[in-house]
Amino acid sequence: MKKLEKVTAVLLIGVLISSAVVSTHVAQAQSIDEKIKALENQRSQDQDNASILGGQAKDIQGQISDLQTQIASIQAQIDGNVAKQNELSTQIEAAQTKLDEQRGLLSANIRAMYIEGDISPLEMIASSSSLSVFMDKQEYRDRIKDGISDTMDEIERLKKQLDDQKQEIVRVLAEQKTLRGNLASKENEANQKLAQTNQNKAEFDKAVSSKTSQIASLRAEQLAANRKAFSGGGSQIISSGVSGGGYPDKWAMAPMDSLVDSWGLYNRECVSYTAWKVYQSGKRMPYFGGRGNANQWPSTARSFGIATGSEPRAQSVAVSYAGPYGHTMWVEEVLGGGKIRISEYNFNVDGRYSERIISGAGLTYVYF
Repeated sequence: MKKLEKVTAVLLIGVLISSAVVSTHVAQAQSIDEKIKALENQRSQDQDNASILGGQAKDIQGQISDLQTQIASIQAQIDGNVAKQNELSTQIEAAQTKLDEQRGLLSANIRAMYIEGDISPLEMIASSSSLSVFMDKQEYRDRIKDGISDTMDEIERLKKQLDDQKQEIVRVLAEQKTLRGNLASKENEANQKLAQTNQNKAEFDKAVSSKTSQIASLRAEQLAANRKAFSGGGSQIISSGVSGGGYPDKWAMAPMDSLVDSWGLYNRECVSYTAWKVYQSGKRMPYFGGRGNANQWPSTARSFGIATGSEPRAQSVAVSYAGPYGHTMWVEEVLGGGKIRISEYNFNVDGRYSERIISGAGLTYVYF
């Protein structure tokens, strides 16, 4: 009896130690998972902020493009009006030159009339071949004088019209240049705002990248912790491959998580494989979709009236609670020394098939 008590005590201690090791790995994996979730939430917020800023930057860039289009249009109008202003200046100069010429002619004509005015009409008649010639000379001088005066009046009117047009062009140019200046100021402000927005977005993008690296590092740490926990205190891999265990090729050969199986579970995940093994063994496999994570299987199974326990049995599903989602394995055989031989999918988080010999302690079993 004493010897039996000692053996029982040793076995009990072994189970407690094994359970403690598993619990430690589970707690470690869960702690890492909490950090990952916190980082993922922060990263999601950073991504949202970066996305918002990206949208704002796009809107600002659109505003800048509109301003640049308006500035280009105003500049084209300014260039046209400057050309018109130069043309009017040339026309005004030509009119002024012509006006000066006409004034010179009129001045010369007036001087001639003044000189002739010193000659008495009697002397003019005497110097003329006839009275009619005298009359013709007088009429000719008057006609030239009137013609020059009319031409000068016409040139004056034209010059005034050109001056008025030039003044209007000057006024319009001033308004357009003011508008161009305002648009350029708005463009400058928009460019500064765009630069600040892009800088803020770059900071969030950098934060997202940093958190992604941290998450990847934690996932690697988590995977190591999960492997220790899933091993049940030590494991021996005896087989592995792309597919196995009779798992259908339509799911095994498709990309991981690209299909949903008959029980609402993603292909090549551990739960999809164990659901198939339950079905393959001829047992009842309920639809677990929507609550089919590995760590949910015991409670989900109990809701269907399926028993669970801590004793390993062949053709049962072994569940580890390690990691964020846990892990399910199909018990192929119960061996001596507290070991079990299991088959599984996705042990290495790679969507592949494997068989291992592991400790059966610290796991929950679902007896379909």
